[in-house]
Amino acid sequence: MNIEKLKYPIGKFTAPTNITKEIVEEYILDIQAFPERLKKEIKMLSEAQLDTVYRPGGWTIRQLVNHCADSHMNSLIRFKLALTEDNPTIKPYFEDRWAELIDSKNIDIEPALLILEGLHARWSLLLQSLSIEELKRTFIHPETNETISLEENIGIYAWHCNHHLAHIIFLKSTMNWR
Repeated sequence: MNIEKLKYPIGKFTAPTNITKEIVEEYILDIQAFPERLKKEIKMLSEAQLDTVYRPGGWTIRQLVNHCADSHMNSLIRFKLALTEDNPTIKPYFEDRWAELIDSKNIDIEPALLILEGLHARWSLLLQSLSIEELKRTFIHPETNETISLEENIGIYAWHCNHHLAHIIFLKSTMNWR
């Protein structure tokens, strides 16, 4: 399999031209279900399996789980900034560097799973409460200077959840792990 398919097993995110209420609801369901789906995929993995990279040059499953906790915490903060400020510029972070820190590489994954469980419960509640006007609120990502709406960002993070689940599922399938 080529490296691009290993990096993006479900493809890259593409926002629909018209993001409907129904599409947003599906995105929110993906975000809401992520912690349980993730736990289901990793619950039987050994420590050695958690320390296996999902692709050459990629992260271990342990790093990937911790990355999701880090990324989703940042995303919730970005949502709250966009809901309480006018088109704020968000703070980017070096996710690759964060993944190399001790709390991503050398720790039991249970704390990250607990973070994801609580975070997604709060995040889902917030997302479900948003009005059509609130979904149109935006923030600026300084790395691309792009203005991103909350409805699009919900899609990006639904994709993010499914993207990283696909990494784990593919690795488990390739390695014949049950």
